[in-house]
Amino acid sequence: MATQNGWLYWAMLSAVFAALTAIFAKIGIQGVDSDLATLIRTLVVMIVLGLFVAYAGKWSNPLRLPARTWLFLVLSALATGASWVCYFRALQLGPASKVAPVDKFSLVLVALFAFAFLGERPSPRDWSGIALIAAGVLLLAWRR
Repeated sequence: MATQNGWLYWAMLSAVFAALTAIFAKIGIQGVDSDLATLIRTLVVMIVLGLFVAYAGKWSNPLRLPARTWLFLVLSALATGASWVCYFRALQLGPASKVAPVDKFSLVLVALFAFAFLGERPSPRDWSGIALIAAGVLLLAWRR
């Protein structure tokens, strides 16, 4: 999709795979330490992605990347690792139907952080959708 909304196709696929991640992980972590499960998941991702990059001919020398790129990729990797550890622990302790939506509160935080740090300016309509997501997360997390 080379259109202006080409990102939407990939974002929708991301959502499908994220949903499958929650279901497969919930089944896979039964009787396994969540940190060990996260390590196994990470190793599989590394191997598959490494094969994909090699097969697609996208390999280039990462040592030639600028220091700023390295800094932010490392910070992103650390945040991803922390997110995965927390996500798997939450899945082990709670129902996937509640853990996954609460995890998606990250959507609200991304919008706020993008506003504060990247200068993005969502429209009032966008903010309304973000507020609805926040309200949905609060509704799911609220104890009766």
